[in-house]
Amino acid sequence: MHRMGKIKIIKGDITKLSCDAIVNAANSSLLGGGGVDGAIHYVAGPELLAECRILGGCRTGEAKITKEYKLPARFVIHTVGPIYCEHSAAEAEELLTACYENSLKLAREKGLKTVAFPLISAGVYGYPQREAIRVAVETMKGHAEEFEEITLVLFGEREFGFAGEEYPEFISTPSSTR
Repeated sequence: MHRMGKIKIIKGDITKLSCDAIVNAANSSLLGGGGVDGAIHYVAGPELLAECRILGGCRTGEAKITKEYKLPARFVIHTVGPIYCEHSAAEAEELLTACYENSLKLAREKGLKTVAFPLISAGVYGYPQREAIRVAVETMKGHAEEFEEITLVLFGEREFGFAGEEYPEFISTPSSTR
């Protein structure tokens, strides 16, 4: 396995990945929501919601970890991204960076080697997609040596296109992920 920088960008469904941890772009209650959060809760089953209820929520930029239940990953790291319009651009970037930093810190503390992220805050939370991709990849690059693989999983064609323009060296197509 000699992937450049151990960072990969793929288009796909994060709930199907079997890695050490997938990251959930959660809301502060941790009790499920729309987008990737809803998909992760749906696939994991009601046990995930039951465990999340005892965590007492999560503040923006912070991260908490749970078991995976019916997901193929071993753990779920929940992080709460900033709602873009509620912050200055600089604050939003600082909080979004903290989401990736704190998720990776938690994964490292647990001895996890492969982590997959969705594009945090770039859906209903309104973070501009190109900027969200830049924050994600630049933060991942700072931690690449600590992990076997960090993957950014993009669901939509549009953001996958943006990622391909900005970071073609990390794009991985289905044939190159096997």
